[in-house]
Amino acid sequence: MKHYDAIIIGAGQAGVPLAKKMAEAGKKTAIIEKREVGGTCINDGCTPTKAMVASAKAAYQARKASELGIIINEVKVDLKKVKKRADGIVKMFREGAEEGIKETKGLKLYLGEASFSGEKEIVVKGKDGTTETLTADLIFINTGAKTIIPEIEGIEEIDYLTSTSILDLEEVPEHLVIIGGNYIGLEFGQMFSRFGSQVTILEQSPVILSREDDDISAAVTEILKAEKIDVLTDVKIGHIGWKGDQIETTITSGKKDKKITSSHLLVAVGRAPQTRHLNLENCGVETDEHGHIMVNNQLETNVKGIYALGDVKGGPAFTHIAYNDYTIVYRNLIENAHLSTADRPVPYCMFTDPQLARIGLSEKEAKAQKLDYQVAVLPMKNVARGIETNETSGLMKAVVDAKTNQILGAAILASEGGEIMSVLQMAMEGGITSEQIRYGVFAHPTYTESLNNLFMKMHA
Repeated sequence: MKHYDAIIIGAGQAGVPLAKKMAEAGKKTAIIEKREVGGTCINDGCTPTKAMVASAKAAYQARKASELGIIINEVKVDLKKVKKRADGIVKMFREGAEEGIKETKGLKLYLGEASFSGEKEIVVKGKDGTTETLTADLIFINTGAKTIIPEIEGIEEIDYLTSTSILDLEEVPEHLVIIGGNYIGLEFGQMFSRFGSQVTILEQSPVILSREDDDISAAVTEILKAEKIDVLTDVKIGHIGWKGDQIETTITSGKKDKKITSSHLLVAVGRAPQTRHLNLENCGVETDEHGHIMVNNQLETNVKGIYALGDVKGGPAFTHIAYNDYTIVYRNLIENAHLSTADRPVPYCMFTDPQLARIGLSEKEAKAQKLDYQVAVLPMKNVARGIETNETSGLMKAVVDAKTNQILGAAILASEGGEIMSVLQMAMEGGITSEQIRYGVFAHPTYTESLNNLFMKMHA
């Protein structure tokens, strides 16, 4: 049995930097990873998908180039080459993370699956079948989440795809059906449509992106349909099965029954925390009804000295939130700070094209809270930079306190929407008002300059 000052379970975007920092602070530290260093983000999440999104956009822009006076006779997609490029980036990032662990004095990497055998005792089952028992004063759980497979009749009989396995495809699907009309499903749907697949998106809610404002959802739907992607909402799936070598999905959409035959099917209905194999009952750590580990505002569980970071604890499931979790825990424990997750900003970006970026309150949320607010909207077709670059889809939207002019939130559906949103996030954190932005001086011609125009009607 080996004792450490700190053990981190999971080498994701919170686990790796936390392990290095703890070791650098003089703590004897171990980090355990059952799969690959880097977690979902590097291996089969943000890194490969955004690399592939870039390839899909290049194909789309090549087909649209004639609108800018550039004639390209034929556009071919080599998915093997697209995959090779994405895999190369993944390998570079993963090896960089591994090297950082190896170079950190006082940090030991264990490759295997961790489970609790006592309150502060962990058994690591190595990939070679051997086991080792570790103990620690501090334990940090960063095991992330995995794809939820819905209970649909026949689904286990077919070769469905997940957001992980779809990255292994080397040929463009003839027809891809996607179950789930939210962020992951929409990114993959548009990507493979641009690669050349026929794409059908099935969503059980009345609209896609049901968390967002209705005008944002409608605008995204319009963009996808303009690219000839079939978006079916209010869908109930009755059965999935084989029809020859094709997959047949039986659905009810509204009041109509329909059978859809496709070559491939992607399940993208959400993700669940990876807590099942941790044997948390042996350490007394509490979870909610969905299996998420329950933590306080300092990310500590009900068991003193055991913490949870990232997707496994529930709440916003974003890489940058996991990373921020690490900075909060580290600074609290090592630097005696008194930081909290309460009221921290939660920006996020969906990497469709155009991007959908969000910060703060939506109009729907402001209305539910009965706030006194105003809404500013600017269609991208009225943005000079968008017109010049032929990127006119989408809109900018901000929710503003009617009395103080403080920005309460924003949704930017635009080319480089994430960058534009970040400007408004900085304004919100710095207390800069909508009036100050209306009369601010921004470089011309940029997308950010159009924030002047976004708030023009409020501050004429």
